[in-house]
Amino acid sequence: MATKYIFFTGGVVSSVGKGVTAAAIGRLLKERGFKVAVQKLDPYINVDPGTMSPYQHGEVYVLDDGAETDLDLGHYERFIDIRLSRVCNVTTGQVYAEVIGKERRGDYLGGTIQVIPHITNEIKRRISLVGKETGAEIVLVEVGGTVGDIEGQPFLESLRQLRSELGRDNTLYIHVTWLPYIGATGELKTKPTQHSVRELRSIGITPDMIVARSDYPVDPGLRDKIALFCDVDKRAVIPMVTTQVLYEVPLLLEKEEVGEYILERLGLQPKRKPDWHEWQQLVQKITKPKPVIKIALVGKYVELQDAYMSVREALKHAAINSGVELDLRWIHSVELEKGRGWDQMRDVNGILVPGGFGSRGIEGKIQAISHARTERIPYLGLCLGMQLMVVEFARFVLQDEKVNSTEFDQNTPHPVIDLMPDQQKITDLGGTMRLGLYPCQLVPGTIAAGAYGVELVHERHRHRFEFKNAYRKVLQEHGMRFSGISPDGQLVEIAELSDHPFMLGTQFHPEFLSRPNRPHPLFLSFIQAAAKHAGVQINSRG
Repeated sequence: MATKYIFFTGGVVSSVGKGVTAAAIGRLLKERGFKVAVQKLDPYINVDPGTMSPYQHGEVYVLDDGAETDLDLGHYERFIDIRLSRVCNVTTGQVYAEVIGKERRGDYLGGTIQVIPHITNEIKRRISLVGKETGAEIVLVEVGGTVGDIEGQPFLESLRQLRSELGRDNTLYIHVTWLPYIGATGELKTKPTQHSVRELRSIGITPDMIVARSDYPVDPGLRDKIALFCDVDKRAVIPMVTTQVLYEVPLLLEKEEVGEYILERLGLQPKRKPDWHEWQQLVQKITKPKPVIKIALVGKYVELQDAYMSVREALKHAAINSGVELDLRWIHSVELEKGRGWDQMRDVNGILVPGGFGSRGIEGKIQAISHARTERIPYLGLCLGMQLMVVEFARFVLQDEKVNSTEFDQNTPHPVIDLMPDQQKITDLGGTMRLGLYPCQLVPGTIAAGAYGVELVHERHRHRFEFKNAYRKVLQEHGMRFSGISPDGQLVEIAELSDHPFMLGTQFHPEFLSRPNRPHPLFLSFIQAAAKHAGVQINSRG
């Protein structure tokens, strides 16, 4: 059959939940037996988010092939349980770089380069690559930002053109909007939705479905009003009230018969009856009362929790599976350096230090790691969190506070963490790190090997610096085990302490491969160690 396309646009405000909506609808279609892929079109001119501040963009989500992408691709992979590739995230920067490169080579034979048709043709070409490379029967395409954003216009124009090129039976437009609540009158307002749909229609796109996000229940009269004023089928106005349980969204859409309506509009018959038993169990586990464990996440971007989106979700997955409630405490490492925030650290059952770049807040993270080691509190370090665990332990072993990573002190007498050899002459920052899926050989009898239960794993990386092998012997003699090594024996992938209940750091980012119904083994082991520290009985089946 011809590949079907579902296009998602946003109205009224950004961050309204397009990514979660697209991911949840992808799950609906997968449950009906279809092979699904999802693509995010980002209007910013950056080539990718790899060089952007987490305060600007949230986390950078890394794929198997090393693509640095938008955090919405994390939603897609977690909800639908698929593995995406670099064709699934397109930016304005990528599109213009490709077109300008062709112009410089003379590929356009002296023609004038314009937004239409050259830029829009390149956007359409990249959309078509998803189905070709993944074999997906249905491709969901989300456009970042909102209707009316000047930088998003070429993408919307491309989507408009695709309806006539692909045919109405092969395309569906879903518009996600926000219904603001006016406290003075106690009512939800549809006018912003009407205006955003009018703006969309002025571009030449008429939505086939409207997902109306709200913090308050949407009564039937309001749905009828949206259908009337926006010229949409009443069945296609879907209220999406904010839920405390993110993973409940597919079930809420299923209740509204969204899957049936979409297949009907695309002229498709379900290949199988959806089975939501496992997903319903997941939501039940989340909502039922459970004993609480306290985890401190010590970072320097904690004001914007989206900077650690995948870490937070991976912790939740492990807690759900273990039958415990996660009390996640966001601790700013800079505050720890100033002697503040330690009151929140005193009674925690586990400490996690995630990845990051730059020297700000580094000593606060090292203080937190020292606290975990000396107080025998379960600890999990991710990427930078593993490197700083090595720095802290080496300072203790060598009795020298000048031990450091050359990322933070190029003149340190003990560079236990140093720039990777193949990074020495690289000057460009974007897309130049060790990125993507790499193998890791596990050492039998270690915490890591026990967690995974296999000898070889493949994990996603994003780093420039690595453990300096000259310090392996001395740290091993004092109790540090290198429990995960690259198959050639050159790179330390996992380090742990042998005389600690659970103190483990990974050079890779295990959070990217955690799923709601299949938590990552290292996160699961960490949460279980934290539960033991709290004196909580573990229920491995939730």
